[in-house]
Amino acid sequence: MVRAIVGANWGDEGKGKITDMLAEDSDIIVRFQGGSNAGHTIVNDYGKFALHLLPSGVFYGHTTSIIGNGVALNIPYLIKELDEIVSRGVPKPRLLVSDRAQVLMPYHVLLDTYEEERLAGKSFGSTRSGIAPFYSDKYAKIGFQVNELFEDDDLLREKVERVVTLKNVMIEHLYHKEKLDADEIFKELKEYARMVEPYVCDTSAFLHQALKDGKTVLLEGQLGSLKDPDFGIYPMVTSSSTIASYGAIGAGIPGYEISDVIAVVKAYSSAVGAGEFVSEIFGDEAVELRNRGGDGGEYGATTGRPRRVGWLDTVASRYGCRVQGATEAVLTVLDVLGYLDEIPVCTGYEIDGKVTRDFPVTHLLKKAKPVLTKLPGWKCDIRGITDYDKLPENCRKYIEFVEKEIEVPITMVSNGPGRHEIIKRR
Repeated sequence: MVRAIVGANWGDEGKGKITDMLAEDSDIIVRFQGGSNAGHTIVNDYGKFALHLLPSGVFYGHTTSIIGNGVALNIPYLIKELDEIVSRGVPKPRLLVSDRAQVLMPYHVLLDTYEEERLAGKSFGSTRSGIAPFYSDKYAKIGFQVNELFEDDDLLREKVERVVTLKNVMIEHLYHKEKLDADEIFKELKEYARMVEPYVCDTSAFLHQALKDGKTVLLEGQLGSLKDPDFGIYPMVTSSSTIASYGAIGAGIPGYEISDVIAVVKAYSSAVGAGEFVSEIFGDEAVELRNRGGDGGEYGATTGRPRRVGWLDTVASRYGCRVQGATEAVLTVLDVLGYLDEIPVCTGYEIDGKVTRDFPVTHLLKKAKPVLTKLPGWKCDIRGITDYDKLPENCRKYIEFVEKEIEVPITMVSNGPGRHEIIKRR
């Protein structure tokens, strides 16, 4: 069986916790896209962790963790992250890296940084992790697959020199920065080969056999629907597909194997970086929600940047669940809202004087004003409750209202950052 765990909104929905929890009953966890530009925060028996490249199932001894071919593979970062969790007492996980994954190069980070500097006030709010230049090179067919690190040195060196020639035109004449040295990059690639070699294999073949053997596989996505380059708030999106359907491609399995798509929905909204965010709030109201939110506040797991926050947007969440093909939803961080007398929910957008419940394209989204429905709060701490019927009545009404609005069954409710702070509804 294959299940995909994906975000319904802008990312930061709490997917890491849900993957970590479901990994307990799984055999294989696969990261299928993205890179080290966003993180998953996980709290478990070993402590609190912010994973960026490692799949969120690495804390179990029985699982195999896979970096799929769709990932932007920053090899030094991966090895550093692996060493860090082991240094904190986590048994070294079984890790496999696809031989078809592509390598995030040092110059990708440089180009990302240079471009953000050039754009200045019109920048995309990039984390400067090299993601956009990486995926640009992948589809321009000038990237380096992991398997190329182990080919004949002369062939590898020739490709490095060819790519560096292209990059240096841009670096010298557009950004006016110091040119790349092909010899240095070649040496770095040979070092990358040494670092990653113990983990490299044909992960698609491995997964093919595992599925024949009846193994349970989790596909873990990064970010959420609204950051997808096709279905998100383009152009303020990421550079790889965040949609569950891409999980089959990014892992190397047939699409028909995905039988369950779990969309993670936050009980309020948050986002890192620029882009349209209709239900966003500001001022003291935002500061209080931000400081109460998440686990220790709403701050980016990778950048530490304060997240933009707002009320739950059911227009965006319903759309996000739809494009993901969600079969079920998980509502997270519900416990955070216990301080509110009443809880606003964005249930429509007013655009040019008309109200819609459909999520529009970006140029219309820029005009949208939130239509809010206010629900009564429950005014108490719900952490520690694991029985749905023991939740306060107004809390249950909030969950059931959201479920009706997003049109996907909410099967689990997270009411705290810990692995087992979860309510299973069905």
